[in-house]
Amino acid sequence: MSRRIVSDSSSNVYEVPGVDFVSVPLKIITEKAQYVDNPELDVPEMVAELIATKGPNSTSCPNAFEFEEAYMGADEVFAVTITSALSGSWNSAQQAAEHYMEQHEGKKVCVIDSLSAGPELHLIIEKMTELIQTDLTFEEISEQLHEYTKHSHLLFSLESLANLAKNGRVNPVIAKIASLVGIRFVGVASEEGKLQQIANVRGAKKAVQTVFDHMKEYGYNGRKVRIAHCLNPDAAYRLRDLIVSEFPFADVVVEPTTGLCSYYAEKGGLMIGFEDGTL
Repeated sequence: MSRRIVSDSSSNVYEVPGVDFVSVPLKIITEKAQYVDNPELDVPEMVAELIATKGPNSTSCPNAFEFEEAYMGADEVFAVTITSALSGSWNSAQQAAEHYMEQHEGKKVCVIDSLSAGPELHLIIEKMTELIQTDLTFEEISEQLHEYTKHSHLLFSLESLANLAKNGRVNPVIAKIASLVGIRFVGVASEEGKLQQIANVRGAKKAVQTVFDHMKEYGYNGRKVRIAHCLNPDAAYRLRDLIVSEFPFADVVVEPTTGLCSYYAEKGGLMIGFEDGTL
């Protein structure tokens, strides 16, 4: 029996050593180019063009055919997508799952709506990796995954809201004011999977401290943290140092954002996935 993990590329993960894993790319579209979110993408070049381009831009999620191709050949598939509140990716993955199971008797697909993005999906994929290598049944793994997502969270700190504003995620007036006065937007992925503002702060150090404070408010007590940064390693490692100074044995990984996460985080942005202390 073969088991496979599938994720759209919002997970910030392109490969998972030791397991059968497929990343299904989203696309970032500008007036001049279309960027496919895969390992060949030059993220700094894309970010530079997005900053320089004043015209509209957008993203495009995978279609159901692309997800079904990713499922093909596996007996059991565990898939996770960016929040359905921001993208049609979950809907495509679910449609593909239903068709795949109809056309291939005995095959099983579990599709998780992360209600999040980026490093929180990374944590879910790590949990999938752990579970599919056990003797648990498909149903037992699915149940544990849904339970796990109740205890993983996403916080973020953004220096720019331009792309979010262009896609109707935040008020363009707010985005413009934030840019002019140097305010950083600290937020969380809500229980409904929407981007929810929780603080406006001035300065990089204050933003990092605010993120850490809110992590603890959400119950963080030293478990896993995955920090993704868009061309801002200094802030990412500053946050890591804050975490390990209080929780010396915390499992903290810092990584750059890939294409889709770079689009939403924008230059200077941080995305932080973490487990709370109730696991």
